[in-house]
Amino acid sequence: MSRRVFLSVHEREEDILGVARAARRRGLKIVDIFAPYAVHGLDQAAGFRPSRLPIVCFLLGLLGAAFKVWFEFWTSAVDWPINVGGKPWNSLPAFVPVTFEVMVLFAGVGTVIALFISARLWPGKQATASFPGTTDDRFALVIEEEDAAFDPGAVRRLCEQFNAVHVEEREEEAV
Repeated sequence: MSRRVFLSVHEREEDILGVARAARRRGLKIVDIFAPYAVHGLDQAAGFRPSRLPIVCFLLGLLGAAFKVWFEFWTSAVDWPINVGGKPWNSLPAFVPVTFEVMVLFAGVGTVIALFISARLWPGKQATASFPGTTDDRFALVIEEEDAAFDPGAVRRLCEQFNAVHVEEREEEAV
């Protein structure tokens, strides 16, 4: 299934911030923004939801730590208890350094995997550039045409108010 999108290319970050705020005020659906570097406040201007990756990172770290404490307790106190120098088999303070390392490992690797899954990145995926120069020195705003009331002329004038270098209407494959 395909969808109609409107692409607006700008040279300065102030312009992309302004057109994103103006498009959001008009109720237009901003699909994506391409920028050569991170622009402070662009995600709020476009109305994007905050990332859930910090929650995923915390939960995976907690899962890794819990699994490691359980596993180390099970191996040292249940499965194969060995009395070494009269120390207790379930000495939790001895588990702390390794627990921290496993927690960091689970959180780090799991977050990277979650990022790849949420961004739909996989080995061999071909990159598609929305417009030449968006990874060098251009900023691109992609607006989706949701209904028949979408006025391309009004959106073109809105983008040109913010010094658009290039404005075009495209048909893209829906993801």
